[in-house]
This record gives sequence, structure tokens and C-alpha cells, in this order.
Amino acid sequence: MFEEEMTIGPKGQVVIPVALRKTLKITPGSKVIFKIDGDKIILEKLKMDSVNIFRNIAKKGKSVNEIKYNEYEDEIIKRNKL
Repeated sequence: MFEEEMTIGPKGQVVIPVALRKTLKITPGSKVIFKIDGDKIILEKLKMDSVNIFRNIAKKGKSVNEIKYNEYEDEIIKRNKL
């Protein structure tokens, strides 16, 4: 078990230690959930929702009908870089 003491800042903020962020793969923009269990606060990384991720990618991309036949390969390469 990892344990590190941190200080709460004047705005109620606390920095998540680097070792914990790396272990949980928490990066800027990651979503987390806070839970209370008695006198403990539990922080959990939000599980990835693949359906919503693909839905958002589909909404941002061009419709297949709008892509000219000779542009398919370029479009596939571009979409895979997202």
C-alpha cells in the first residue's frame, strides 16, 4: 500500500502524488470519482466508456458519403491519428 502525506491548499485543493497518477494513468483531463466511506475519501479513476468515445469520434468526422473515393486512404490515416 502506498501512503504519502499531502497538505490541503487554501482553495481546498490537493495534489495527487506523481506515483499514484502514474500507477492509475491519471493525466490532465482524466475523470475521477470521489466516494466517502466512513471517515475515508476514496478516489477512483472513471472507467473508459468506449461507446461514448466512438460516438464522439463519429460525430466529429466526415460522413462516409462526403468522402470522395480517392480520398478514403487519406481520411483513414487522418482519423487513426486522433
